[in-house]
Amino acid sequence: MFDLFLQNWQTYLSGFGYTILCSAIALIASFILGTVFALLEITETKWIRFLAKTYIEIFRNIPLLVITLFFYLVIPTYFMKISGFTAGTIGLSLYTSAFIAETIRAGISAVGDGQMEGARSNGMTYLQAMRYVILPQAFHYALPAMGNQWISLIKNSSVLAFVAGFDLMYSADTVAFSTYHVIPAYVITGCFYLILTLPLNFYTKHLERRA
Repeated sequence: MFDLFLQNWQTYLSGFGYTILCSAIALIASFILGTVFALLEITETKWIRFLAKTYIEIFRNIPLLVITLFFYLVIPTYFMKISGFTAGTIGLSLYTSAFIAETIRAGISAVGDGQMEGARSNGMTYLQAMRYVILPQAFHYALPAMGNQWISLIKNSSVLAFVAGFDLMYSADTVAFSTYHVIPAYVITGCFYLILTLPLNFYTKHLERRA
């Protein structure tokens, strides 16, 4: 297995780089989108709540592969050409943001109503109260679940292999089908995913202890 890696290390490292890049972009984008839609979901305006809930339910209940293939096949056909990497990253961001939105909304719900009332009574606007009082506490409550979502995001980035996204799984397929060493090729890929997910898991637990 080690010899197989030495013979194909450039292919693996290239896929590793694309996986890191996709995961980083999707993590930031899904966190921002998830926070925005969590706030929209608790607004007092009914039609905004309806739109936010519709977005969340659509992307939570459609498989990630279907969303990715939509951007990979439909968007280039009718609108503009995009690469498999871009299609996969967009799909992964939208899919994960729906779950993060529900996680953050649950965190906001866990904060006592008196926190908002106290902030408003001290002269804060609604947005200031959310930014400085409610959201920091909500993120604290939501941190364990968000950590799980981020780890799932890294693993779900393997969807790029279906749209020629040049990620780790795509590299594993390339090595496996070119060398016919199928099991070692995927074992090496699994080790690369562990390199990404285990430190994130430990760091999330560290943040939980500090919080």
